[in-house]
Parts: sequence; C-alpha cells; structure tokens
Amino acid sequence: MRLTSLEAFARDRLAQQKAAGRERRRRVIERWIDASPVAVVEGRDRIVFCSNDYLGLARDPRLQSALTTAARSGAGSGASHLVCGHSEEHHLLEEELARFTQRPRALLFSSGYLANLGVVTALTARGDRVIEDKLNHASLIDAALLSRAELVRYAHGDASAAKERLSATQGQPPADDSTGCTLLVTDGVFSMDGDLAPLPELAAAAADAGAWLMVDDAHGLGVIGASGRGSLELAGLDVRAAPVLMGTLGKAFGTFGAFVAGSEELIELLIQNARSYIYTTALPPAVASATRASLSIVAGAHDDRARLRAHIELFRREVPRLGLQVLDSHTPIQPVVLGSNERAVAASEALWERGLWVSAIRPPTVPEGTARLRVTLCANHTHSQVLQLIEALSQVARQLS
Repeated sequence: MRLTSLEAFARDRLAQQKAAGRERRRRVIERWIDASPVAVVEGRDRIVFCSNDYLGLARDPRLQSALTTAARSGAGSGASHLVCGHSEEHHLLEEELARFTQRPRALLFSSGYLANLGVVTALTARGDRVIEDKLNHASLIDAALLSRAELVRYAHGDASAAKERLSATQGQPPADDSTGCTLLVTDGVFSMDGDLAPLPELAAAAADAGAWLMVDDAHGLGVIGASGRGSLELAGLDVRAAPVLMGTLGKAFGTFGAFVAGSEELIELLIQNARSYIYTTALPPAVASATRASLSIVAGAHDDRARLRAHIELFRREVPRLGLQVLDSHTPIQPVVLGSNERAVAASEALWERGLWVSAIRPPTVPEGTARLRVTLCANHTHSQVLQLIEALSQVARQLS
C-alpha cells in the first residue's frame, strides 16, 4: 500500500481540526506600550487579558536593566550546565530560589516542561506508579508516560479519590526493574480552571501511603500566599510534606525558565540523572540575572498582590450577574465557560473587536463541552481596564444569547 504524502496527510488533519472548531492561530505582537498590559498587535492596540504575567514584571524597567547589563557579557550560555554553561548568575539564582521557597536547594531548568519531564523520569521507572489529577498540565501527563511507570489518574481535585488510588499501591511488591516509588503529582493552581489543589489532604494521603508528593506551582508562585511563595505557603506545607516543588519563571516572575526545589539529595539526584537537565543548553546568564532582580521584587510585592486580589474580587462579583458561568477560582485565572467551541471563538472575536484580547480555550486543552474564555488578571491592569472588560463581556453575553 502506498503511503500518502506528508503534505496530504497534514492537509487532511488540519481540515479535520478546522471543521471541529479547534484551529489555532498566532497573533503577532509588534510592541508593548511601556510596562502596561497594552500591546500593539497586528497594527491595533489591545488590552491583553490572556497573559500569565500576573505581577506585570515582564517589561519592568528593573528587570530590563538587569538583563541588558548582564547581556554585555554574552547572549547565550554556550552549553549545558554540566559542560560549561553553569555561570555565577545561574548559581546565585539557584541559591536565592532555595531561600525564597524555604528549601535546602533549587535547580534551574530551561522550561517548566523540561523540569517536569526531568523530575518524573528521574524518580520513577517501569513498574512504579505515578498518580495524577485528571486536569494536570500536559507536561506532567507526558512525563509519566515517558517514565514508563503506570499512570493512574484521579477525579479532579478529589483527595479521597487520590487516597483510594494510593491505597491500591500499598502492599504490592515492586517489579524487578522498578525503583519501588509511588509519586503523587498535582498542579498547585490549575492552569485552565484556576482552582487550587487540596494540598493538605493530598499531603496527608501521600504520607499515609509512603508516597512522595510533587507540586507543579507554575501559576501559584509569586501571587498566592502572604509572601508569594505559592500554594504550598497557603497550605502551610514544608519540604517534608511536599518533597518536590516545581516552579516556572515565565509567569509571575516575568522572565523565562523553571526550577525544582527540594532537599540536597533530590537536587543532586536530578543533576546526575534528569536527562532534560543534562542534555539541554542552560538558560542565558542574562535571563538568570533578570530573574534575580524579579525575585527580589516578588518577595516584597504585597501592594501588587493586594491590587491583583481587588481585580479578582471585582471580576468575580460582577461577571456572574451577566448570566455567564465563572468557575470557582480565586486566583488570577478566571475561566468563563461557554460550552461549545463556536461560542468561545465568537466571544473571543467579539472582545477583540472591542479592543480586548482574551483567548478562547477549546478541547483537547480542556474537556469536551467546556470551551471557554480564559481571562487572566494582572497587577498592572487598572481598575478602569477591568471595568472595560466587564462591560464588554456584558455586551458579548447579550450577543450570544
């Protein structure tokens, strides 16, 4: 049988995606207007309500200064950390991240996806079990599959279901080629729903079962907790209760990259065994320098977090009055569920025409029938900009009905 050409295969797949309302497109940002949440996109000014720059630091002059100063010494790291790519800026940032998260050590990765792949594949193997929330980030699901461990998923946010899955692993003899480990893995803040994982209950279930709890707090660090140390700070859990913490630097910290924080032993194990760390070029040192500047700001950003909370409270108070379904989230991620792909895309386009950029999120990123607008609120949004969004949503709600 003759195989179809690659081009014909691609055209067929793309046509199927378009017919299902799943076609994605990239918009080109020409420039941002200073440190505001307003961008010039394809020649038109748009207030951006789909960024993960929760504290508005991505274009902060203090980060820009640190980045440009450090970049005078070079644009790239030149190699992986274990060859000759590990600079003093990287090392200092790891030490400062460890202090910020109140853990013995931290290890930089070049992205959150690589960090999750590195951790799960270094800690588990065929014959082990990785137990995950059904709405975990795709990188955590892929990490478990790549590890060749048995992937077991439990109902979203259901600590009792997680405990049942953990109980099923107790008393089972480990396979010959397994490490004998069980890893319980969850997002701290779920990226598409915006809700918090039940971390105290998950930590207790993991401890009872002799498992290790891993928390991906990409969307919690910087904005959740009294000091911005994320969902683990809010839950009052330390390194003993949650031995593995993954955080990203491209969201509330405003730069790029990721890190894992935990015990001395965990970090050394990852340095020696995490393939996505060993075989990846290190972040540019200038990015590490900018992140150090960001970290010093985030620790004291109490006013910014208070302003962000005020935006969230305003949005949650007003939008349900419009007859729109807002999920139970008290984080900067405020999903407005519209159901069908067509309704979500139409709402996104209608907001775009009103000067607002809000992404339509559709399956397979979210479950079937839950296509939505993923509104993200940031500390550098103004009160009047949030009111403008609410008014535009009221017009869109009338248009959709």
